[in-house]
Amino acid sequence: MKVDGKLNVWSTAEVVEEARHHEKTGYDGLWASESKHDPFLPLLLAAEHTDRLEVGTAIAVAFARSPMQLAYTAHDLQSYSGGRFVLGLGSQIKPHIERRFAMPWSRPAARMREYVSALRAIWAAWNEDERLDFRGDFYTHTLMSPFFSPPPAVGGAPKVFVAAVGEAMTRVAGEVADGLLAHGFTTERYLREVTLPTIEAGLAKSGRNRADFAVSHLLLTATGRTEEEMARAVAGTRQQIAFYGSTPAYRGVLALHGWGELGDELHALSTSRREDKWEAMTALVDDEVLATFAVVTEPDRVAGEIRRRYGALVDRVSFYTAYEIDAEVWEPIVRELRTP
Repeated sequence: MKVDGKLNVWSTAEVVEEARHHEKTGYDGLWASESKHDPFLPLLLAAEHTDRLEVGTAIAVAFARSPMQLAYTAHDLQSYSGGRFVLGLGSQIKPHIERRFAMPWSRPAARMREYVSALRAIWAAWNEDERLDFRGDFYTHTLMSPFFSPPPAVGGAPKVFVAAVGEAMTRVAGEVADGLLAHGFTTERYLREVTLPTIEAGLAKSGRNRADFAVSHLLLTATGRTEEEMARAVAGTRQQIAFYGSTPAYRGVLALHGWGELGDELHALSTSRREDKWEAMTALVDDEVLATFAVVTEPDRVAGEIRRRYGALVDRVSFYTAYEIDAEVWEPIVRELRTP
């Protein structure tokens, strides 16, 4: 099982230090996410100061950019990193695409399928000297003169992972992507009964099999070396589960476990004017819900628990920690997970 880290720093010196630390510790990859900062710029630094570490986005917002714009960025990072770049894409939700990015939104699964296909057509024009003639419902790319064509990327086109929870987007990932980024609000049962069968259906449509595809899981993990650390980890993780559970788009995960009404309660509280709504929401996440969505155990048992629950389901894992904890806690966990 590959283990990936998440970039949580943004100054030049900190990014370099973090990248070197992750490579030295034994991580396989280092992901940057798009929230308060551009996800691509720090990856150039991370790639420059490492030799083995894969660098990627988890996620970059696809619909905030045209496929051509993103194709150039990903192509360059693939070359700069010597073939170690992974492009992780997410759709975001309609209000952010329309009101934050001022970009069009419609039929996200169909749009993502076409988006990734457009990227591949553009990269084929640059890497394989194919004529660019992509015509879709959302995007059209038919012009590529030599002046604007970069040389082939080192390692060829980068791998593309698509973030998905719902079945429609998950199927798209299986059809056109190299991997899936499973959301933190994904349980072992949901992976087994919904995600993986849907991926298999998408792979079958594209004439591929499971060996051609990677599932990466951002896994909610609550651990601590002391009672105080464990209590802080559990509290932060409960709060994160409550936040995600209040989102209607994720209700299907709760419904699979018979907790659909919990999702309704959490959503109602999240939209209320109660001053203590976040505390009230967190209190609704009982121990059973917590243990279903997260790995909750002492540090020396984390790797074993991840292997037991997810070893047959996912190919890569990263730790989702909604709390502060020393980075050194994860070092022996990473080593154990990467040991055959």
